[in-house]
Order: sequence, then C-alpha cells, then structure tokens
Amino acid sequence: MSNVKEVQNGAAIVVTPVAGRIGAEISGVKLSGELDSDTVKSIREALLKYKVVFFRDQNHLDDQGQEAFAQLLGNPVVHPTVPAKDGTNYILELHSDHGGRANSWHTDVTFEAAYPRFSILRGVVIPEAGGDTVWANTAAAYENLPTELQNLADQLWAVHTNSYDYAAKHTNASAEAKKRHDEIFTSTIYETEHPVVHVHPETGERHLLLGHFVKNFIGLSSTDSAHLFSILQGHVTQLENTVRWKWRAGDVIIWDNHATQHYAVNDYGNAQRVVRRITTDGDVPISIDGRRSATKTKVKKIY
Repeated sequence: MSNVKEVQNGAAIVVTPVAGRIGAEISGVKLSGELDSDTVKSIREALLKYKVVFFRDQNHLDDQGQEAFAQLLGNPVVHPTVPAKDGTNYILELHSDHGGRANSWHTDVTFEAAYPRFSILRGVVIPEAGGDTVWANTAAAYENLPTELQNLADQLWAVHTNSYDYAAKHTNASAEAKKRHDEIFTSTIYETEHPVVHVHPETGERHLLLGHFVKNFIGLSSTDSAHLFSILQGHVTQLENTVRWKWRAGDVIIWDNHATQHYAVNDYGNAQRVVRRITTDGDVPISIDGRRSATKTKVKKIY
C-alpha cells in the first residue's frame, strides 16, 4: 500500500513498498541539492523504515548534481583506497569494463571501523537485460534467527579485511579486475574487528554485520569460521529478506549501509554497465554490550 505525504509548496511524494521486508519506490521527487528540508526528512524516514529506496527517471542528475544531493543526507566520503572519478570529489565509478562487477554479497567498506552510512548509486549505462542489484535486510535476518543462533551471534566478533582471495569470491573475474583489486583496492590493507550483531545508531534495531569482507570470527579457527559464516550469511540472504531491482538509466537508489547487504548480479555478458556511487560517513558500530568496532591493522603496500 502506497503512503502519500505532503511536503512544502503543496507537493506530494508517494512511497510504495516493493517487497515485504525491504525496499520502497519513491515518486514525486526530483532529486537535487536544492530539495527542501521536509522532502529530505521524508526520504530519510523512508530509508530508516524500508532500508533501500528507489527513484526512477532522475536523468537530469549529472555527477555534480549527485554530489550536491548526497550532501543533504550526510558528509560525503571518498573510498579509502580507490580514487574518485576524474572531475569529481567523491564519486566512485563502477564500470563493468574496468573491474566494476561486485557480484558477491557485501556491505560497503566494512573493513573500516566507521564504514559508510548511506550509499547513493546512479545508473548511467544499463544493459538491455540483466545487471539487476539485490539488497538484503540485515535486521530481518537477525530477528528471524532461531533464539539459539541469536544468542550465539550476540557474542561473536569478526575480523573484516579488504585483503582476501578475490578470484575465489569472483569466479568469473577478468584479469583486469583481479589486477585492479590487487593494485588499487588493496593498496592499503585494513583489518577491523566488528561485532557480528550491532545496534543501529538511529532505529535501535539489531543487525547482522557480515558479508564478503569477513575473514574469520575471533577465537574460532578458519574452518569453524567458514562453517558458521555460511550458516549466518545464509539467513541474511534468504529470499524473504531481499528485494531485487531491475535498473533503468537514470535510476537513483539509496540504501542504509548499516542495515543491508547487496549483490550486483553479473549476468549480462559483454554488455556494458556503468553506475556511479557516493557514500556518506558513518558511525562506528556498537555491540549490544556497548563495545565499539576498532581497526587493528592499516598498512600501505609497498611495490
């Protein structure tokens, strides 16, 4: 059921849920850096409720317009290892021809302690078929765990790192993509300890913090970590917790990076796919017993 809300100057925005547990489409909004505070508040409220929101037909936005809009949601931050797109301050371009196929479940940049809060992604070149993105609700995943698994997860901490076997996680990765990962994405090696269950800074919900940057669970062997990760991660990505979006050029999608994981489906062959992302700064996660995440290793590689 759609939710219609009045904003300034008699305009109205419409929020329509897309799936049962996550995702809503927002219409009646032309995104820009000039949006009034009531409209921004409505977008933020929808983000907190639905975790990811979708905007169609935002073809008027260019790189500068996307950066101006992002500043209304928080303080934009650059990726810690990958340079911003030429001519921009904050935009990370994900280009299918140059290693931009992130076909693995993840939350953005969790190898840092204060990883990004919101991600704003704009579709620039979209394949005729394929190239969808899927998001998962990590609060619903925790809420629907059996009590015994909740109790276990509550106690666990995990090491997240950007140094991992890229080829193993991306089995169809091109040589160029692997080289980009090795030389750019891992130009500085991070290892950060996060609680597996963190408390959302605004909603107070408990979320599972996992994804492909997890190296191991603290106190467990690599073998035990892998088995337990598979169990918990499988609960995150259950279809009931997900929403899938079929892109069109000009779409803008915003998600709460402290409440979701996502997966870009690499099913479009040699077709081109270009999307551009801005992230805003986030809070350091807090466990249910009040402890904060911490980066333990930050080492710049020397070639």
